[in-house]
Amino acid sequence: MAKLKTTFVCTDCGAEHGQWQGQCVACKAWNTLSQVNLGSSSSPVTKADFRKKGYAGAQSNVQNLSEIDLELLSRFSSTSGELDRVLGGGLVPGSVILIAGNPGAGKSTLLLQVMSQLTLGGKAALYVTGEESPQQVRMRSKRLNLPEDKLKILAETNVEQIVHAAQEIAPELLVVDSIQVMHSPDVPSAPGSISQVRECAAYLIQYAKQTNTVLFLVGHMTKEGNLAGPKVLEHMIDCFILLEGGDDNRYRVLRGQKNRFGAINELGVFAMTELGLKEVKNPSAIFLSRSVEEVPGSLVMVLWEGTRPLLVEIQALVDSSSMVNPRRVAVGLEQNRLAMLLAILHRHGGLYMADQDVFVNVVGGVKVSETSADLSLLLAIVSSFKDKPLPRDLVAFGEVGLAGEIRPVTGGQERLQEAVKHGFTRAIVPQANVPKKAISGIEIAGVSKISQALDAI
Repeated sequence: MAKLKTTFVCTDCGAEHGQWQGQCVACKAWNTLSQVNLGSSSSPVTKADFRKKGYAGAQSNVQNLSEIDLELLSRFSSTSGELDRVLGGGLVPGSVILIAGNPGAGKSTLLLQVMSQLTLGGKAALYVTGEESPQQVRMRSKRLNLPEDKLKILAETNVEQIVHAAQEIAPELLVVDSIQVMHSPDVPSAPGSISQVRECAAYLIQYAKQTNTVLFLVGHMTKEGNLAGPKVLEHMIDCFILLEGGDDNRYRVLRGQKNRFGAINELGVFAMTELGLKEVKNPSAIFLSRSVEEVPGSLVMVLWEGTRPLLVEIQALVDSSSMVNPRRVAVGLEQNRLAMLLAILHRHGGLYMADQDVFVNVVGGVKVSETSADLSLLLAIVSSFKDKPLPRDLVAFGEVGLAGEIRPVTGGQERLQEAVKHGFTRAIVPQANVPKKAISGIEIAGVSKISQALDAI
């Protein structure tokens, strides 16, 4: 006879326990265990049971990989070029996409725009709102001047009712806004808890996979900047994208964190306007709004975001410090890497800055994680320290090693071609990134050591 299998999950850390107890063994929190039903379990099936029930003659669904038909899962455009870029080329039927961001970033606005435009192309879409009333969604749609005739909307937080409604409508796209407010009657805990988020997501994902429905899940962010809910949620979905930006920034950056159907770390840029989010076709232009006059400590670097180069201005300010421990402040860059690069500059460049405050900033709110910004950062620091401006038509990129060597980076030729498009005529790059065939319109200086880079400026 089948028995109901249960477990007890900590609502703080998600650790599972075989029985209820007052304190979680993993995080030491008190009274945080809640019971979760995992389904029924039965005794193992023996060989005799197979023969008795006729399992031996049943046909399996095992296939050769070459026999799988890919035509059923062909991509289609989301009507947004920047979103398609982040997703790897468009939407895949049956895929589950989690989009997260801070409050006010524009998650609901972006999805409402995409769903409305897709309905014009004949796609059936269902927008499930759990945080707003249908009237509030209609008001936003009116303000954004979106087509409304064919988009279905449902105000519901019960996942079973949502799936039942979806089975009747059979949409090709389903938006659930947001997963943190959904609940399942089978889970005895409050909406937003770890057990509720996990079970509701699993229920919706199972429906999406069985029906080849594109599922969008909207997620909340914690004050630490992490996705709210269990970490397993990021493993369950196919794509995880972050919408970065706030009320103080007009631009929104859509960044891919995970993608089973394309490259990660892809970047899409939008501008928040009165009519919603508008695509920025040339992101480099918005990050190159520099002052007319040449100023010390300013230089343009060429980053590599996903599959395309991006030109961004970096600024540095070096000033005498009156403190015992001079400050090292980095905005948009890793602060520990700044300290390491200053040590390299002292050891291999002969520039002593232990008594100087050093401030660096990446213009436009861009967060730089790749090492190709090392050379640009050091040159901008030297420019500010010497109080001598660098040429406005100069770009630089390259990784700096602890021995003072300049290491090559990926996509060197594509970065240089992007710089030429924006009018730059000079570049300082690693020696290994100097193209064999000269690029028209730009003078390239290849360097292999930090001392050579300093001589080049």
